[in-house]
Amino acid sequence: MEIERKYLIHQLPHNYTTYPCHQIEQGYLCTSPVVRIRKQDQDYYLTYKSDGLMVREEYNLPLTEEAYRHLRTKTDGRLIQKKRYKLPLPKNRTIELDVFEGELAPLILAEVEFPSEEEANAFVPPEWFGKDVTFSGDYHNSALAHWQR
Repeated sequence: MEIERKYLIHQLPHNYTTYPCHQIEQGYLCTSPVVRIRKQDQDYYLTYKSDGLMVREEYNLPLTEEAYRHLRTKTDGRLIQKKRYKLPLPKNRTIELDVFEGELAPLILAEVEFPSEEEANAFVPPEWFGKDVTFSGDYHNSALAHWQR
């Protein structure tokens, strides 16, 4: 089960590049339910996500590079490219700060995952977070793969 809050970011914290970073490329084979492929650094995954906004089922399966490259040709919409910075928060939480590249730049989103809905609902974001878009499907990456400006 994935429980997360999502926020637009308009101003990056000055030190975000000092934190661990992953280079991500992902595409979608299906958007309802979500079936995604992802390359994160040198690792490859196939992910299933159920419908939902703040709370969704999520299953990740490893892929080989060969399987990823084969499935990559079958994706629908744009391949999403982004850098994901992992910034620490109290209570062993992490901000996943996604800085989008290519056609989606300069979009920046922050996600924070939680062990329960109660903790997600009680979360007070840092001051530099922008609008809460948790309950807008428009900012799911599966929607961004088809986003038109």
